[in-house]
Amino acid sequence: MTRLTVTNHDRDVAGLTYVYPVVSRRAGGVSVGVNLNPNNACNWRCVYCQVPELVRGAAPEIDQDRLRAELDGFLREITEGDYLAEHVADPEVRHLVDVALSGNGESTTAHPFDEIVGVVLDVVKQRAPAINKVLITNGSMMHRPEVQRGVAAIGEAGGEVWFKFDAGTAQKRQALNGAPSSDEHVRRNLRATAERARTRIQTCLIEMDGESLSAAERAAYVALLRSEVDRGTHIQDVLLYGMARPSMQEAASRLERVDRSELDAFADEIRAAGIPVLVRE
Repeated sequence: MTRLTVTNHDRDVAGLTYVYPVVSRRAGGVSVGVNLNPNNACNWRCVYCQVPELVRGAAPEIDQDRLRAELDGFLREITEGDYLAEHVADPEVRHLVDVALSGNGESTTAHPFDEIVGVVLDVVKQRAPAINKVLITNGSMMHRPEVQRGVAAIGEAGGEVWFKFDAGTAQKRQALNGAPSSDEHVRRNLRATAERARTRIQTCLIEMDGESLSAAERAAYVALLRSEVDRGTHIQDVLLYGMARPSMQEAASRLERVDRSELDAFADEIRAAGIPVLVRE
């Protein structure tokens, strides 16, 4: 993911607190991010996270008026001005694909989440109604009614949720994501998400201490998703990707990128279970 003009380090200089543009390899074009965690706080601590100075915690209070003004102004600059022509060199990605609620932490810890989603959807409807609306989340807050309402609003607007799922066992998820996550917790939150919006699984495959997911781990991953599909949980597809940039976490020295061949091999295992897969290096 390549930032265009605004980075984690110069948002204050640019005068933007919540809005930032990126060329997203996962989305396949320019994505306008809505950062609901400018305090770099997250309830997880993924070993591959690229956020510097990450801390445990939740999103701060969101200034909804400022969020509205920033998003409206930036989308106007893109849709009515020459922003993309001036800042995106590669013509293949020189187009706006989505607005993504994400952040330097878990976006759904922002409160009141449903109201914040309403602000974002209202601005997008006015400025760029044809683009996708995306929520990027670790799924851990889906038990909250306000988060469920926000996800439902995204679904009703034709948007989608990218639900983080990195491993098929609780032990491996703890090692990768730095937070407890039982199979039942994952299943419950995945169902709650998929009932309300189109849902994509996002999985980052990395080598840690010289090893990627074992054959048993890969089998557990596929089995959990397949069992959910069998019970009627609608999964649009899996977005399988590798580590694009170095981690900014303590475990960084223990991590390596996986080869494309390993991504493709795991993708084939998932496809064999009848689940579509997109691969991004």
